[in-house]
Amino acid sequence: MDRAQIVHENFLKAISEGDLPVSQQVEVLKNFGLSSHDAIRIFESQVLSRHLDIISRKLQAQAQGYYTIGSSGHEGNAAIAASLRVDDMAFLHYRDAAFLIERSKQRAQSTPLWDMLLSFAASSEDPIASGRHKVLGSKDLFIPPQTSTIASHLPKAVGAAYSIGLNRSLGLEGDMPDNAIAVCSFGDASVNHSTALGAINTACWTAYQGAPLPLLFVCEDNDIGISTFTPEGWVQAQYQHKAGLKYFSCDGLNIFDTYHVANQAQEYVRKNQKPAFLHFKCIRLYGHAGADMQAAYMKKNQIEETESHDPLLYSAGLLVSENILSLGDILNLYNEVGARVERVAEEAIKRPKLTTAPEIMESIVPPKKEDVRAASKVSDQKRKGHFDREYDAQKQLAHMAKLINWALHDEMLKYPEIVLAGEDIGPKGGVYNVTANLHAKFGGARVINTLLDEQSILGLAIGMAHNNLLSIPEIQFLAYLHNAEDQLRGEAATLSFFSNGQYTNPMVVRIAGLAYQRGFGGHFHNDNSFNVLRDIPGVIVACPSNGLDAASMLRECVRLAREERRVVVFLEPIALYMTRDLHEEKDGGWSFKYSEAGTVSFGEIAQHGKGKELAILTYGNGYYISRQAAKILEEEHQIKLRVIDIRWLCPLPEENILKSVEGCDHVLIVDECRKTGSVSEELMTLLKNNPKVERLCADDSFIPLGKAYASTLPSKESITEAAVQLVGKAS
Repeated sequence: MDRAQIVHENFLKAISEGDLPVSQQVEVLKNFGLSSHDAIRIFESQVLSRHLDIISRKLQAQAQGYYTIGSSGHEGNAAIAASLRVDDMAFLHYRDAAFLIERSKQRAQSTPLWDMLLSFAASSEDPIASGRHKVLGSKDLFIPPQTSTIASHLPKAVGAAYSIGLNRSLGLEGDMPDNAIAVCSFGDASVNHSTALGAINTACWTAYQGAPLPLLFVCEDNDIGISTFTPEGWVQAQYQHKAGLKYFSCDGLNIFDTYHVANQAQEYVRKNQKPAFLHFKCIRLYGHAGADMQAAYMKKNQIEETESHDPLLYSAGLLVSENILSLGDILNLYNEVGARVERVAEEAIKRPKLTTAPEIMESIVPPKKEDVRAASKVSDQKRKGHFDREYDAQKQLAHMAKLINWALHDEMLKYPEIVLAGEDIGPKGGVYNVTANLHAKFGGARVINTLLDEQSILGLAIGMAHNNLLSIPEIQFLAYLHNAEDQLRGEAATLSFFSNGQYTNPMVVRIAGLAYQRGFGGHFHNDNSFNVLRDIPGVIVACPSNGLDAASMLRECVRLAREERRVVVFLEPIALYMTRDLHEEKDGGWSFKYSEAGTVSFGEIAQHGKGKELAILTYGNGYYISRQAAKILEEEHQIKLRVIDIRWLCPLPEENILKSVEGCDHVLIVDECRKTGSVSEELMTLLKNNPKVERLCADDSFIPLGKAYASTLPSKESITEAAVQLVGKAS
């Protein structure tokens, strides 16, 4: 007999014999602010959650269900849900089924039992994920879906909470009301993860400075993470006296105490607009999941001791002691809910499933937004007043950094919902002055100087998008992305997939990257691999090679985020920020006049030259040095060629690329990223039917410091040599 069955029979036995545990509290129900009706409703949510856990294991045994990480032992979080409003956005721990069930009772016509069983059965009719994954989520209940396995949902909860006050200060309407709060729950094991530590630190750092951050952290402490026990008193010791964070603690086995303390916590957060930490003490029943054998790391008496603290028995004891329900009433309710779950499960497993790749992938790319905010009307006079002395400077040739800066100014003038966030982007204007004067013109509310934590920067962006803001976060260097990449992979890109397009987090992530910086910083500031972004389904990666394209492509990236709700990465080649010349000093060949109106459409590539002997296919810095090599190839080797700038690196504009090289005798792929794992591999596969295709890539090496900075990278000379060899013309 498995532990779920043992706990079930122990509950029945205890109720039939009236052998119920006694909670620590001695006050009567009315002192906790709950009515008898409230208490029964919360208990029924707990019971339904328990029976869903039981049926999930039965369905798995029948090969009809696919998820057994249950909520048993944590059912007291139903009382937390009862203390909150339905429009308090909740980012939930995966053991919070009772929370979702209880919250659903605040929405008429909710069907949590049917919905969750469809999710267990991976049915395409599951209303949140359409069978793609077992998640807790609901658009109507303000519960965005996520897996919450490593606390990766905490940074975006911080962002969502911050967005409430930000919308209020900007006079914008968000999806959450002005007086809402955000809620985020997680386990005592996850609280040790760097993501959780960073998010909580960010919340405290923000609140410490007086900025509104109405966020309730809920740590569901069951004393164990899979098989690793949490040291006794660890969570309380860590968070009871943390600067900027109000600590609350409740007995998660006592729904009266949990409701009372949770109500105090949410009132504190809502009134003071500051974060609070609710330490919810509970237990874990059945082990981590169905496949987890507790006996491998717990003694039998430990398991039985834990099971003796079944929260349903404690709730039953409270209801009986308050004369709200009799033992017979409780037994009838428990059995009736169990029978109902069994009946509904029999129908749920018959519902259709996803069967094809197109069905599964349909929600990777979200649906276009129907109610896009109208752009603000920006007259030429307003632009002139805004840019002041730089208004006339826009008539002159400028480098990429300046053109990106002007484009950011114009986009923020047009779209009041755009908010920038990043390290040093405020008064300093960023490391390379790309965000110069934006803070002075738009203020600290729209140009946020963040703390130095990339996970929190991206989480802030994701969370703000949950509340109808469009964020443009900056990652200072490409190498800094790697410690935070899961915020894009595990949270941002999966949200549409997990919610069937109901939830999205559109944003444009600006990243300064790639190599060729002269002697600066070694590999940490010269990172020539963006491969970490290429394997994230649904993410768009754009990479301009010059200032004119940069401004135009940035506008298209903003459009893709605003109208098509996409997650876009705008990869800016650092080495080209200040580049003005192409072939000779002061030739101005890489300087361009600014236009506030031009755009480069998604997937649109660029081509220089019409020659058919050779096509050089490249991007970013590679396009710049290929243009230099092209001059030599044409003048000294009489090779008729074209140089093609791909611009859009993920997904590749395959059709346009094939058209651009059509009729060419030879194709040379020039890729500034490393040979192994670079986009050149994908391009070689795309052009597999062309027998005269070669590639020139960077070596599989990190970038060195000093004068050797470009020694492992393609150069004007190596491109020239490779092209001559490919075409077969001697110099």
